[in-house]
Amino acid sequence: MAVRYAAKSAEQLAERAEQKKSVDAWSTMVVATYETDADIVASVLPRPLTPSDQPLVKVTFASVDIPGYGSFGAGSFSVQCRHEDTLGYYCLVMVMTTEQPVISGRETFGEPKKIGQVSVKVEGDQVTATMGRMGVTWAEFNGTTTTEIANPAPETRTDFYFKPLPSPDGIGLDGDPSLVYCTREETTKWAKSCSGVLTLRESPVDPVADLPVRRLLDVSVGLRNAIQKGRIHSKVPAEWIVPFLHQRYDEATPPS
Repeated sequence: MAVRYAAKSAEQLAERAEQKKSVDAWSTMVVATYETDADIVASVLPRPLTPSDQPLVKVTFASVDIPGYGSFGAGSFSVQCRHEDTLGYYCLVMVMTTEQPVISGRETFGEPKKIGQVSVKVEGDQVTATMGRMGVTWAEFNGTTTTEIANPAPETRTDFYFKPLPSPDGIGLDGDPSLVYCTREETTKWAKSCSGVLTLRESPVDPVADLPVRRLLDVSVGLRNAIQKGRIHSKVPAEWIVPFLHQRYDEATPPS
């Protein structure tokens, strides 16, 4: 009998490497974009990321289906920013409802994934989407579909992540983290604009309410396919990232 914890063969490793080149996923997705305060956006960005021309926040709720992974809920809360000449988003918190995508996303791309609750419900023209962790639903959209978005064009989105590894002695990091460019080539099968209310609630471990909704700009719901790929752009000094580690890791004694 083969020992499944034993070393994989060269052929098995090559096959796995080919499978991991990109992630291909279909999602029923609600995306809400809003304006907040420019100084708040600037305060949450580690170097070398810089604010964009608009203080935008994007909140995404999705029901995802990935071959080999099955179905799960996924959500994210990100701010628009720049790195050099590239415009993209930096994610403050990403929520998955199952363990497997959390582990693979954190270790491969540096995504700040955590296990929580995400729900997307589309019933007729009614749309409800929620996201939360540890007993708090801290992001929620309630609304209705308005107009169909005809023939949405394919687009490529860029997200910036860091891959820090805390030192085993509990002090700082064990090396300089990588800055990862993650691109998602997105195709939309159908999409509709929505009107409604985006609500953010207080949470001691996921303080998204610190980025208030000043103006809700756009909300849509649709069925989207995203092919995700990542690459390391460069290393950044550990001291740039250490002050922001609390974004990625829950503090043992969060403030009340």
